[in-house]
Amino acid sequence: MTSQPTSGLQAGLKNRHLSMIAIGGVIGAGLFVGSSSGIRTAGPGILLSYALVGTLVVLVMRMLGEMSAANPTSGSFSAHADRALGRWAGFSIGWLYWFFWVVVLAVEATAGATILEGWIPAVPQWAWALIVMMVLTATNLVSVGSYGEFEFWFAGIKVVAISAFVIIGALAVFGILPGVDSDKAGLSNLTDHGGFLPNGPGAILTGVLLVVFSFMGSEIATLAAGESEDPQRAVTKSTNSIIWRVAVFYLGSIFVVVALLPWNDPSIKEKGSYVAALDSLGIAHAGQIMNFIVLTSVLSCLNSGLYTASRMAFSLGQRGDAPKAFARTTSRGVPLAAIIASVVFGFVAVFFNYKFPDSVFLFLVNSSGAVALFVWLVICFSQLRMRKIIERESPEKLVVRMWLYPYLTWATAALIVFVLGYMLTDTEHDGRETVLLSLLVAAVVLAIAVVRQRTGRGSAAVGDGRGTDAVDDGDDVNDVVKVG
Repeated sequence: MTSQPTSGLQAGLKNRHLSMIAIGGVIGAGLFVGSSSGIRTAGPGILLSYALVGTLVVLVMRMLGEMSAANPTSGSFSAHADRALGRWAGFSIGWLYWFFWVVVLAVEATAGATILEGWIPAVPQWAWALIVMMVLTATNLVSVGSYGEFEFWFAGIKVVAISAFVIIGALAVFGILPGVDSDKAGLSNLTDHGGFLPNGPGAILTGVLLVVFSFMGSEIATLAAGESEDPQRAVTKSTNSIIWRVAVFYLGSIFVVVALLPWNDPSIKEKGSYVAALDSLGIAHAGQIMNFIVLTSVLSCLNSGLYTASRMAFSLGQRGDAPKAFARTTSRGVPLAAIIASVVFGFVAVFFNYKFPDSVFLFLVNSSGAVALFVWLVICFSQLRMRKIIERESPEKLVVRMWLYPYLTWATAALIVFVLGYMLTDTEHDGRETVLLSLLVAAVVLAIAVVRQRTGRGSAAVGDGRGTDAVDDGDDVNDVVKVG
C-alpha cells in the first residue's frame, strides 16, 4: 500500500511502549562509558554529583510534566516555550534541541560501530556506522509502533542489566553473594583512600559537569506521549516515576561501583567503571557482557535520538518554523521528510567524525554540548508563565503540579545558571569551550528567530501534530494543543 500524506501523527504507541521509553530514557549510554572519569575526578563524592544532577532532572521533569500533562504535544517544551515565552523561544530551543540530537546520532553510531568492529573486524568501522544508522532509520520510517517496539526491547535489556548489576553488586558489598569473596568490596571504600571527598568539595561541581549530559533523554517520554492513546496519563505516569528511576539506575549503580572498588583503582580507568566492578567479582567475560549492554544502550539512544529529532522537526514544521514538508506524514502517521532530514544530517556528522574528527566534528560536539542545560532553563521559564495561563484558562488540566511553585522553579533556574557559570571556569574538561561554542550557536539561532519574527514570518498556527491545527490568538491555553 502506498503512503499518502495525512493530517498528522497517529496514536501508535502502546502503554507498555511509553512505560519502557520513560524508564529507559534516563539510562543513557553515557552512564556506562562516562562514569569512570567522574569517579576519578570526585572519588566517592561523585555520588553527590549524581544526586545533585538527579535532583535537577527530577525538578525539571516535574515542570515539564505539569505543562505536558495539560497540553500533550509532539513539540513538548518547544511548543510550550512558543506559547509561554514567544515564537522566538519555541523556534530557538526547538532547533537547538534538533541540532543536539542529530549530533548525538553521529556520536552514538560511531560508538556502536567501534564495538561491532571489535566483534567482526572484517567489516570496517564506517560500514558498521552506516549499517546501524540505516537499520534504525528503517524502523522509524515504518511506523511509530515499530519505533516503540524496538525501543521497548532495547530499553528492557538496559533496565534488566542495570537492575541485575545493582542487586548482584549490593549483595557483594554486604558480603552475602554466594560464591563470591571479593577482598576489595565494602562500604569502607566510601571513606578510605583519602576520604569521601579525596579531591576536595570543589570536585563535586566538576563531577556535575562530567555527568550532567548523561541524563539527557529523560524528556523523550513527553514528546512520545503525543503519539499515545492517552497522552495525559502517559505523561503523568512518567513524571511521577522519575524519582525512583534516577535513584535506582544512577545513584544505585554508581553506589555499587564505588563500594565494590576503591575509587582510585587503576582498573576503573583502564576498563571502565562497570566492567572493572564486574571483573572484581570474578564474573567471566565481564568485558564482553558490558560491551553488549553498552551496544544496546547505544542502539536505544540512536533509535530514540532519530525519533526525537524528527518529531521536533515535525513540530517546527507545523508551527511554520521549518519547511512545510516536515509537517507532512504518511498514511502510517510517519513524518517522512523530518526523519530523512534528521538522518541525512546525522550521516554528514558521521562523515565529519571520520574525516575531520579534531576540527569540524569536535566543533559540532562542543557547540551542542550545553544544549541540555539551555533546554532545562527554557523549561523553567516556560513553566513560570504557563502555570498562570493554565490556572486562568483551564485549571482542571493541572493534574501534575510543580512543587513549591514558584520558589522551587526559580531555585532550579538559578542552579542551572550557576552550573553554566561554573563551566566557564573549567578549562581542564573543555567546559568553557563547550559553553562558549553552544552560546555562539544559540545566539545565531536566536538572531534568526528574531529576524523571522520582525519580518512577519513564522506566524503559522500551533497544533498538536495529531489533527487540526489551532489558531493562536494569544489568549486561550487550548491554542497550544487541540487533540484532533
